[in-house]
Amino acid sequence: MAHSLLWLLVINHYKGFLANAWVANSLLMTGPKAYLTYATSVQLGTQNGIEECKHQFAWDRWNCPDSAVQLRGMRSATRETSFVHAISAAGVMYTLTRNCSLGDLGNCGCDVSKNGKIGGRGWLWGGCSDNVDFGERISKQYVDAQETGQDSRAAVNLHNNEAGRKAVKATMKRICRCHGMSESCSVKTCWTQLSDFRDIGNYLKEKHGRAQKLELDQKRMRAANNADNRGAIADAFSDLARTELIYLEDSPDYCRKNTTLGLHGTEGRECLQQQQQHGYELSQQWGRRSCRRLCHDCGLRVEERRAEVASSCNCKFHWCCKVNCEDCSQVIVKHVCAKREGANGHVYRKRHRAPK
Repeated sequence: MAHSLLWLLVINHYKGFLANAWVANSLLMTGPKAYLTYATSVQLGTQNGIEECKHQFAWDRWNCPDSAVQLRGMRSATRETSFVHAISAAGVMYTLTRNCSLGDLGNCGCDVSKNGKIGGRGWLWGGCSDNVDFGERISKQYVDAQETGQDSRAAVNLHNNEAGRKAVKATMKRICRCHGMSESCSVKTCWTQLSDFRDIGNYLKEKHGRAQKLELDQKRMRAANNADNRGAIADAFSDLARTELIYLEDSPDYCRKNTTLGLHGTEGRECLQQQQQHGYELSQQWGRRSCRRLCHDCGLRVEERRAEVASSCNCKFHWCCKVNCEDCSQVIVKHVCAKREGANGHVYRKRHRAPK
């Protein structure tokens, strides 16, 4: 379930509150009631992150299944789990920032630190900027606290968490308002505002496509000396930008079902034919090419399935007070990936550079 990760974040961190008084101080709060106020935002933020993950990968071979956000699913460090970490951290930061600016959290509000200062030619900082520094700080304390290891996997997860938070900042918008006689705009005041979370998801999906595999010095990693291990990890990270997603392991074959890894394969998945729209937003024809990617390239065929759906239609209001409707039926056509007749193996063409 998608809730597994968020409850791990909330419950584990709340237990930490009971055991360590310094945690509450580090969050600038006192008492469990205030602490759980943040936990609510963490829960909502994590949910938003997982929902965005499912949207971004709806027409990919890996479609952000529930197993991807369970504890067992997060033990790997693939290109896909790098996205899960990034979008989850971004979702928590985004929700904390938004709730702070809305006044839902009692100890924070708008960021007015730059108000009155010259921002550029013809405009000043003013208004109510979203307090992303607050959201970033609290998100980091909640999410990063889950990585207690000192190995390369923990380092990769922490890096991707930070990349997710940086995506929130990178996509922020500057909003301005004109002042002056008859709105002459002789003076403008501007402030920064969160973008739609969809913009952050799109940004991180592009980062996912360009994710870099972390190459470690295996000889140093096999050394018994922990200092050598830490040194090898530090050297590997030295040339990596903090905004980029990274991974350790190649992705498994998402075409095939793998119960051990919680992968369902693409058999039975719906795809969209070129002429289909179904009301979906299809960016860069990604969805329209899904039948080739999910079915044909995985050794499956496209099967057309039709279903008749009954609904009310042509409703009319009659005075007074009744609504009469007709019963209408509509044939819904879907295309799904199915086994080829007589196929008894998993032979297919691998035409992709990375599992999709």
